[in-house]
Amino acid sequence: MLDNLSGRLAGVVKSLRGQARITEANVQDTLRQVRLALLEADVALPVVKDFIEAVKTRALGREVLTSLSPGQALIGIVHEELTRLMGGENADLNLAATPPAVILM
Repeated sequence: MLDNLSGRLAGVVKSLRGQARITEANVQDTLRQVRLALLEADVALPVVKDFIEAVKTRALGREVLTSLSPGQALIGIVHEELTRLMGGENADLNLAATPPAVILM
């Protein structure tokens, strides 16, 4: 499951590498591919909609730095939003519970 999601997102990255500028058409096409990848990975539809809307808002209103290509900037936005979606902070394990501690992996 995760291999499929990784492969699909890698394909999105490859398709963005040669882009000269961020346009609404580029963003729409990229987000369509990301949406399909997330839905195929069984991510809930409301979560996918919120994620796509957040990326779209940030991508269309952002100035691209001269050191980055627009494709790299869009990839960075997608990465930041995925990190925010999955929880950016590390949570420590509470192993002080009464033994045996149950850990779900």
